[in-house]
Amino acid sequence: MTVKPSIPTPAFSTAEATSAALGDLPTWKLSDLYPSAEGAEYKGALEEAAKAATAFEDKWKGKLEDAAKLSGNEGIGAALKEYEALDDLIGRIGSFAGLTYFSDTSNPANGKLYGDAQSKLTDISAHLLFFALELNRIDDAAIDAAIANDPLTGHYRPWLIDLRKDKPHQLDDRLEQLFLEKSMTSAAAFNRLFDETMTDLRFDIDGESVALEVTLNMLQEPDPETRKKAAQALSATFKDNLRVFTLITNTLAKDKDISDRWRKFEDIADSRHLANRVEREVVDALAAAVKQAYPRLSHRYYAMKAKWLGMEQMNYWDRNAPLPDSSNALISWEEAKDTVLSAYGDFAPEMADIARRFFDEQWIDAPARTGKAPGAFAHPTVPSAHPYVLVNYLGKPRDVMTLAHELGHGVHQVLASEQGALMCATPLTLAETASVFGEMLTFRKLLDGTEDARERKAMLARKVEDMINTVVRQIAFYDFERKVHTARKDGELTAEQIGELWLSVQEESLGPAIKISEGYETWWTYIPHFIHSPFYVYAYAFGDCLVNSLYAVYQNAETGFQDKYFELLKAGGTKHHSELLKPFGLDATDPAFWSKGLSMIEGLIDELEALDK
Repeated sequence: MTVKPSIPTPAFSTAEATSAALGDLPTWKLSDLYPSAEGAEYKGALEEAAKAATAFEDKWKGKLEDAAKLSGNEGIGAALKEYEALDDLIGRIGSFAGLTYFSDTSNPANGKLYGDAQSKLTDISAHLLFFALELNRIDDAAIDAAIANDPLTGHYRPWLIDLRKDKPHQLDDRLEQLFLEKSMTSAAAFNRLFDETMTDLRFDIDGESVALEVTLNMLQEPDPETRKKAAQALSATFKDNLRVFTLITNTLAKDKDISDRWRKFEDIADSRHLANRVEREVVDALAAAVKQAYPRLSHRYYAMKAKWLGMEQMNYWDRNAPLPDSSNALISWEEAKDTVLSAYGDFAPEMADIARRFFDEQWIDAPARTGKAPGAFAHPTVPSAHPYVLVNYLGKPRDVMTLAHELGHGVHQVLASEQGALMCATPLTLAETASVFGEMLTFRKLLDGTEDARERKAMLARKVEDMINTVVRQIAFYDFERKVHTARKDGELTAEQIGELWLSVQEESLGPAIKISEGYETWWTYIPHFIHSPFYVYAYAFGDCLVNSLYAVYQNAETGFQDKYFELLKAGGTKHHSELLKPFGLDATDPAFWSKGLSMIEGLIDELEALDK
């Protein structure tokens, strides 16, 4: 049993500044989980979880093989039902502590709450560790018979089948307990060090000390000098902190290498593929298809953009610059809300109804403020509660797309929650489907309502850039991680070596229209996925290409698409990607599948090129 993490995802805008033009920005109501960290409800929940875990261990440890032959209250299904209730309780506690911490990571009290909760939940989980290990020691035929003969056990069939996939990589009970307990002082500790270091970083812009997300947001400003100053400030601060980021990266890469060796994973990314329930060959085909398409996508687009900006070659800080003559007006929160809900409602009223609850019931934290986690994420919490969304809203067009993205996750998490705590979690590859589909619906809604040629061009350009950031950039990130983790096997890496690996993949993916100059070699330091969840990043490219193919089906479908789409979302983690995509006539194992997804990006670039003629 693991506590579901809340992981900030990288965004390309947001943070401290506020403006009256944005309107009232909501903050989330974490009291839906527990009224306060000091209250009797939260403390009582910790005590209840500890007692229940110990009682569960006493009741079931060493008895599961016999239980597999029984049914009803004495069978495996009854044990799974108790385990699921504990998983929900533990997840609720961990969600409350994590979301409180990410609300303001600079607050020592929040840090203590988060650290103490992780420690206590690790101790509690140690009493539950036996369950999955013991289940996987039971003969497969006996488990299959229990699934067939006991309806309660049969309900958990998808979870039990998934569990078997972990069997080749499980260790004995004592080693698993050691790995679990030591995680607090190894990977978890360095994750927290990264988060708190990033929160504390400040960047000098004309004598003013500015936080990370505000500085990143300046890379989208129309003034070239503003973008340059922001980039130089980022490079300077990253360089000043290279020592700690290099240590974190080396330590976590080595920690993963040790774990992979003990668990007998062949490839450095196999543990992620297993967690995503996706085959290595499928990911390899995706990565190869995207890398082969670099010249047709990013290289070609950035060459066009350089011409639009009046440059032969763009500086690396010009990559996300707005086009000349595009609107710089801030988009109010209410306008962003209406835009996303309208796009969702046009697709399916039920989708808009679910998304509206995030606004009406304070499930969103929107203001950019000091200490708040950077970027954006949607946290599912647990089925007995509801998801939460964190954004850092600054009124840029990309902030609207980020809102649409995270609400797509949120809608998915609400729909999948009916599967229960054990089976609601969706593999990352499919989790990104709903978020990217939400973005696509919002983009198409905005584009269809735009008649001005210049604004239409600017919108198309922003969408192409977002897709390049989602597909090309993330596969380049994946390539970078592979290089770092491979090189780390031969010894500790210096900051210079990591920087060289970073530049090699950036130059390849961005192409000749982007000038990579001094300072950019340090920009690997701020990507949280490298730290929190190695090799996560390909899931974005997987989701974008999948959605491109899915949207093409939607455009050509006469009726019934929405129903099939909702069934996909409601399935949670109960079905493999091949089962979920089959009703749409899609197959991710077919190499042509990825080419179809990439061709939509190419088609948008074609449309932009045609506007120039």
